Amino acid sequence: MQPDFEQVWVYLAASPLTALTVTLMAYLAGDWIYQKSGRMPVLNPVLIAVSLITVGLTLADIDYWTYFEGAQFVHFLLGPATVSLAVPVAKLLKTMRGGFGSLLTALACGSATAAGSAVLIADLMNASTQTVLSLAPKSVTTPIAMGISERIGGLPSLTAVCVIMTGVIGAMIGPYVLNAARITSWDARGFAMGMAAHGIGTARAIQINKDAGAFASLAVGLNGLATATLIPIFWWIWQSW
Repeated sequence: MQPDFEQVWVYLAASPLTALTVTLMAYLAGDWIYQKSGRMPVLNPVLIAVSLITVGLTLADIDYWTYFEGAQFVHFLLGPATVSLAVPVAKLLKTMRGGFGSLLTALACGSATAAGSAVLIADLMNASTQTVLSLAPKSVTTPIAMGISERIGGLPSLTAVCVIMTGVIGAMIGPYVLNAARITSWDARGFAMGMAAHGIGTARAIQINKDAGAFASLAVGLNGLATATLIPIFWWIWQSW
């Protein structure tokens, strides 16, 4: 007797291997579309993969946490992937030392703008305090951002969504913005992409130019350190007023 299709689907939906396989297949499909388009920034493979998975979960009536139980191995790899960004930085360390003062200035301006603009816009829209705190670390990579959010009283899950959307949008429109600003230096373009769009922007920069990828990796690390240090301090000062 053949098993009922609905029973088979319920079993597959609850299988951790199924969620992991779907995640990998969605990304491969997104990357295929991205490559076939001539690497158009607007067809970022992460955006396509997220869209496919979202539609699939909605149609199959599977809640996110059931899916996450199986796909959390990919989430775990975010940590090692972030650490591995130190490799391209180390290769160009001598080159970077000459302009470290300029990099620190760009870091201070970029980090302050990223966090400050998110907080200001959310506050102007009368968002709750918890939502505002969740948005503050949106421009650093997911593991760091979620840790910051939890520490200052935000919602780590909301922060994760904002971080991913920031990275995807930054990777999509970042090259166009830099072209419009007539920024041609790969060092500057890479640092800007890493600063504004963290890991996803860095992945995009690495695909385009190795020097841009190295400076984007440096920006991710420095911005993560600066944001993790300064946001809790500013939050403590704000609470003391």
